[in-house]
Amino acid sequence: MDTLDALLERRSVRAFLDKAVDRETIETLLEHASHAPSGVNMQPWSVCVVGGSMKKLIETRIIKAFEAGEKARMDYSYYPQQWEEPYRSRRKETGLLMYRTLGIAKEDRAAQAEQWKANYRAFDAPVVLYFFIDAALEKGSWLDYGMFLQSLMLAATSLGLGSCPQAALAEYPDIVREELGIGSDKTLLCGMALGYEDKTAPINGYRTPRVPLDAFAAFYDV
Repeated sequence: MDTLDALLERRSVRAFLDKAVDRETIETLLEHASHAPSGVNMQPWSVCVVGGSMKKLIETRIIKAFEAGEKARMDYSYYPQQWEEPYRSRRKETGLLMYRTLGIAKEDRAAQAEQWKANYRAFDAPVVLYFFIDAALEKGSWLDYGMFLQSLMLAATSLGLGSCPQAALAEYPDIVREELGIGSDKTLLCGMALGYEDKTAPINGYRTPRVPLDAFAAFYDV
């Protein structure tokens, strides 16, 4: 698949087929993504590929914590403490679009909570990837990590796989670290659902809009 086509085709998949992804394919994705650039070639990525009983164990513990009212405690603040425009409106529009696609009324808190728990199951994808970074590293390495994640998702798209990067999978980092044997010196950045898209699922027809080019780019002497 052409790179430009992969950029347009890639999207966050939220329903997957009950179909395994073989290890060789996952290794291919990670090996290709590892060619992403990083400052002074630091290559700050550290990935745990999880499936089967371990995936079930982690998601069960996280959902239990969520249902018990245990507050999520990410290793860092993903979102702003104070939502300002235009980000507040974009966030609201995204949520409304998704719930409308699923037929969930904005007043139906119970259905919304059930849908939120699907995040912790990685939308029932057969594979979830957890991404860690050394806690001592600075923002530049986090930028590098973003390029690695995008490279991984584009590689998945090119091979006919669906993916969904998820901050929600990092909301209970202590549980994830404990089960995977990861030390506290590693920050859990996010997770990613990986598998084959269920193209019949209504949620996968959901698309988030993009602002036009002139809303975010300025050209000087070009």
